[in-house]
Amino acid sequence: MESIRIISTSIVCTASDKQSNFRIEITPWDLRLLLEEYNQKGLLFHKPKSEKQYENTHIQYLKSSLSQTLYLFAPLAGRLATIKHDDNTTSFFIDCNNEGAQFLHAAADGVYVADIIQSIYVPKIVYSFFPLNGVVNYEGTYKPLLAVQITELVDGIFIGISINHTVVDATSFWHFVNSWSEISRGCECLSKPAPILERWFLRDKDCPIHLPPLSSEKLNNKCENIANLKARANVEIGTNKISSFQALLSLFCGSLVHNKCIDDPNQEMKFRVIMGVRPRMNPPLPQHYFGNAFQGGTVTMKARELLEQRLGYVALEINKIIAMTTDEKLKGSLESWTQNPKVNKMESIRSYTLMLIGSLWVDVYGNDFGWGRPVAVRTGPAGKMDGTITKFPGVE
Repeated sequence: MESIRIISTSIVCTASDKQSNFRIEITPWDLRLLLEEYNQKGLLFHKPKSEKQYENTHIQYLKSSLSQTLYLFAPLAGRLATIKHDDNTTSFFIDCNNEGAQFLHAAADGVYVADIIQSIYVPKIVYSFFPLNGVVNYEGTYKPLLAVQITELVDGIFIGISINHTVVDATSFWHFVNSWSEISRGCECLSKPAPILERWFLRDKDCPIHLPPLSSEKLNNKCENIANLKARANVEIGTNKISSFQALLSLFCGSLVHNKCIDDPNQEMKFRVIMGVRPRMNPPLPQHYFGNAFQGGTVTMKARELLEQRLGYVALEINKIIAMTTDEKLKGSLESWTQNPKVNKMESIRSYTLMLIGSLWVDVYGNDFGWGRPVAVRTGPAGKMDGTITKFPGVE
């Protein structure tokens, strides 16, 4: 398959300086991600049949609408900044200085939409549709916190977006994309409220936090298949607690262990489930809270348990972990982290047998930039490791 060529690279700043030159302190939820890579998601579209329709929503117009969107999402046009303290610790914050987001225009000559969506495995060329590959979040002190790459295929358009993960989680990522697509279409009234930029802390005195020195395959599941899995899991254990998502994850866990051909039946398997916590807090955080608000839960089982037990048993263990993620537990975890800050390291993340990330409660396929809805969503190479599954809502 062909390689891509970069046509132009530029910097896009906010439409007005009124939303610049302020700082945002960042929370434990944000800081723990400093050593991880950027959050990368991308949307694939068919190229409009009408050349006039395409020209009206082409590169310059996308830049202009991005600039308008950055006025609402000012942190994305800023940089991370640091303060060194006398005790050899460092504090990070978002400097909303309007240094701008990176904007790339590229072409993938000879690549068609069908090459991307009809392949069982995601073609490697898709990774080149994303900017800032390999960049780690703490590098946001001198690299853009947001980079966008518009790649033109023979008959399609791919919008690849990379955002510093200390600035956004999945909910905030798609809040930005939803707003940008609506502004691109000329919507005067956006469907979502403006983002709440101020970060949430247990106590005001906790910020800034002093840190010690820092040292895919796509899966499509049809609705009826998932409904059958859910029904089966609930029947097996005589309950109605198991959700579709929990039943599907249970199936993944068992299949993964089976396919790994593990020799020791007592080998410990760890499954990490990432959960959004905005509605779990008391009082709840608004959906348009801009930043990271998620927590991980871990299910630990022996390999033989996963192979011998029924689908419903594993699903129930996942259900228990999710149910235990209460306001009290979350605040206790934040309290503990604040007292003893510990940034996630890739080695510890790789210790999990399976990790499920992403969200089913975001609007992915409603993002119309002026040439119709996307036909597919893909992720970039950031954070790719054996056993990682990214979930998205289906196109249906």
